[in-house]
Amino acid sequence: MRHDRLHLERHRFGSTTWLRAAVLGANDGIVSTASLLLGVAAASAAPDVILTTGVAGLVAGAMSMAAGEYVSVSSQADSEQADLERERAELRADPVLEQDELAAIYVRRGLEPEVARTVASQLMAHDALGAHALEELGISDLTAARPLQASLASAASFAAGAVLPLLCALLAPAASAMPVIAAGSLGALALLGAAAARIGGAPIGRATWRVSAWGALAMAVTAAIGALVGAAV
Repeated sequence: MRHDRLHLERHRFGSTTWLRAAVLGANDGIVSTASLLLGVAAASAAPDVILTTGVAGLVAGAMSMAAGEYVSVSSQADSEQADLERERAELRADPVLEQDELAAIYVRRGLEPEVARTVASQLMAHDALGAHALEELGISDLTAARPLQASLASAASFAAGAVLPLLCALLAPAASAMPVIAAGSLGALALLGAAAARIGGAPIGRATWRVSAWGALAMAVTAAIGALVGAAV
């Protein structure tokens, strides 16, 4: 294989971290807001009440996603920092043992012991903590937890998803609000599933069906409960 062709290879691992957060946020935004709108509409609420409920759901959901993601990823970041501090202490206390440990990792991966010791020695001289963080802990610049970035991304993606069913409710005639909201939201979910599968290199049909089916189930259950509550009231 020619060396210049190595740079043409494209791997998708680097995109999976942000892709998961973006898809999760947008999916939650569409499903939760559409379900909320359908539940309220099924209870025979007035159009202004439906829209007010949807806007409140958008804001509350985005803030909840931001707060939840920040707390979750912050806990991950704290754990990573604690592991890194422990590794720093071990490197200071016994660097020879740590080099042997790193060499043993490479031996288990298939390198000859002498080659493994050479690689470990060179990596330790270049960046001892970075080498041990990657090989022992699985922590790198690519995978390190970033709480604020994750929080903002989740809130933005949720809001972007929630806007779609809100627009359907705003533009649809009052008499046909429910089918328009349901159809528009399911269409958006299908597109979201297809786009996520395309970016991640997964089968498009399966991803689209999965997202759409669960979204339809959530909307149907919420609408049914809203109709029952509305009839009881």
